[in-house]
Amino acid sequence: MAERIEYGDGPMQYGVLHEAAGPARGTVVLIHGGFWRGTPDYFDGPTPLAHALVAQHWHVWQIEYRQTPNGGGWPTTLDDLAAGVEHLAAAAREHGLDTGPVVTVGHSAGGHLAVWALSRPEAGLRLTEAVSLAGALDLALGEAEGMGDGAVVDFLGGTSEEHPVRYAAADPTRRIVPGSPVRIVHGDRDDVVPLNQSEAYADAARRAGQDVALTVVHGDHKVVIEPQGEAFDALLAALDGVLAAAGRA
Repeated sequence: MAERIEYGDGPMQYGVLHEAAGPARGTVVLIHGGFWRGTPDYFDGPTPLAHALVAQHWHVWQIEYRQTPNGGGWPTTLDDLAAGVEHLAAAAREHGLDTGPVVTVGHSAGGHLAVWALSRPEAGLRLTEAVSLAGALDLALGEAEGMGDGAVVDFLGGTSEEHPVRYAAADPTRRIVPGSPVRIVHGDRDDVVPLNQSEAYADAARRAGQDVALTVVHGDHKVVIEPQGEAFDALLAALDGVLAAAGRA
C-alpha cells in the first residue's frame, strides 16, 4: 500500500509512504537524486528500490523536494528535506505505524541529502543511520571538479568564494556527526558522481571518529539503485547492521 502525503503547500513538497509487507523491521527515508535539479511533474523515487525494500519488510517514506529551477536550491532544497524527514513522525501516527529505527537512504544528490540530514538544524526525529548510494558527499571537491556540469554551483547559487557560509552549511564532509553511522555504496565505473566523492567523505569521517564504511561494487552510477545484485546486497547488509545495533535483528 502506498499513499501520497503532503508535508507542505508546494507541488514538490510531498512524500509517498509505502507500508512494509508483513511486520516492519524499521523505516527507510528514501531520497532520489538528479543533481538537485528537477520538475514538478516528474518523480522517480527511485520507486523500484522502494518496492524491493517494502518486500524486505521496511516501511519506505519517499521524499520529493523543491529542486532547481523550480524554487529549489539554497536554502529551500535543504529546508524541504528537513521538513520531509520530520513529517514522517506525523504520517506514521496518522497511519498507526511503528517506524522502528529510521534510516535515510539516498542516491546521488539524494545521498548528499541523506547524510546531510544527520546534521540538519532543529532535528526532532532521530535518525539511526544514513546510507549514501553513489552520493555527492564532498561539495567543495564537486565544485572544484565541475561535477554535474556545475551542479554544485547551481545548487548553492554561486561559488564557494562567493558563498562560503552556504558551502559550510550544506557540505556533509564539513558537517560530520561522529555519533551517527554512515554506510556508503559506490560503483567503480561511476562517471556521473566520481568514486572520489565517497572516498573523500569516508577519509574525513574516519578522522572525525565517525563509524563509516565504504563498499565499492562493480558498476556504473545506476547500479546502486538496482533492486538486486551486489549493490542491493550491500544496502541490505547496512540495514541489517542498523537492526543489530538496535537489538531488532
